[in-house]
Amino acid sequence: MATKPSSTPEVREALQSTLVDLIDLSLVAKQAHWNLYGPHFRSVHLHLDDIVELARTGSDDVAERLVAVGTPADGRADEVAKTSKVRGIEAGPLGDDKVIAYVAEELQQVSNRIREQLPDIEKPDPLTHDMLVGIATEIEKEAWMFRAQRATD
Repeated sequence: MATKPSSTPEVREALQSTLVDLIDLSLVAKQAHWNLYGPHFRSVHLHLDDIVELARTGSDDVAERLVAVGTPADGRADEVAKTSKVRGIEAGPLGDDKVIAYVAEELQQVSNRIREQLPDIEKPDPLTHDMLVGIATEIEKEAWMFRAQRATD
């Protein structure tokens, strides 16, 4: 008879913190998408949809992994608001230059936070480790793509 995977506190923390960051990232990317203006509107507007999709898919994978390892996923709005480390984005119209810089930075920070947790989870849960490596890699690629859109001085 097969047994279900188990997790360590480090694995649970890595998954839960990634979950709330990804949920929040999808929300701030959508907020920016709705309120964007500027000469690069169309390309940034469409790119933000890619970020929303990446974050939503990633958060679903992470939440399902949490449950698979025996821990309830907590993506409630109050939990996201309380524990996400994604910086909020301001309300109102947002210039494309400001959005590009903000999203590039937040994507990189989310990837960095995932990376910081990887050494603690590789041995106890290589499957979670590999999943988070994949998510961090995709997020970091998108951060680079946003940085590449910035005007050079």
